Amino acid sequence: MDQAKLTELLDREAIRDCLYRYCRGIDRADESALRSAYWPDAHDNHGTYCGSAEGFVEFALSVFKTRPRNVHQVTNILIDFTRPTRALVESYFTALQRGTDEDQQTRQLLLCGRYCDLFEKREGEWRIAERTVVYDWLEEQTAPAGCEADRFGPPRQTIGAPYPDDPVYRLGTRRGGGKRL
Repeated sequence: MDQAKLTELLDREAIRDCLYRYCRGIDRADESALRSAYWPDAHDNHGTYCGSAEGFVEFALSVFKTRPRNVHQVTNILIDFTRPTRALVESYFTALQRGTDEDQQTRQLLLCGRYCDLFEKREGEWRIAERTVVYDWLEEQTAPAGCEADRFGPPRQTIGAPYPDDPVYRLGTRRGGGKRL
């Protein structure tokens, strides 16, 4: 395999890793993971928020730190390198979000759509420089009654939690690794 193909494969994997860090950052309300997905001068248009990535991170953390559960998944990641340091990336997402509305009623939403991203490679690192979220599906669902611990039952414990309480953050510290995932 020639060097150009190897570099492209490594770049593709770095872009995918960035998308996965974004999902962890949102779902775990992990500020460090979320910030690591964007360049500091990036722009984000999420529909409900449009502005700097810095502003989006603050907006997202204010929302997701208070919600009981969020799950984001990305699939069908298409990467088109327009230059060695720029890529147009379209990623399909599915998000399940639960939280209270202004009347303190629990709402649950299933969202599907696409992240349309401009990625840039700077100093060897790929991050989002510009994002537009396209919504293709929205479904309001009835949130289940009762607390999650009761609904999940003993066989399905441990339940996910925001940073730093989620078990994933303890993995590296058990055997002296200490590195944060």
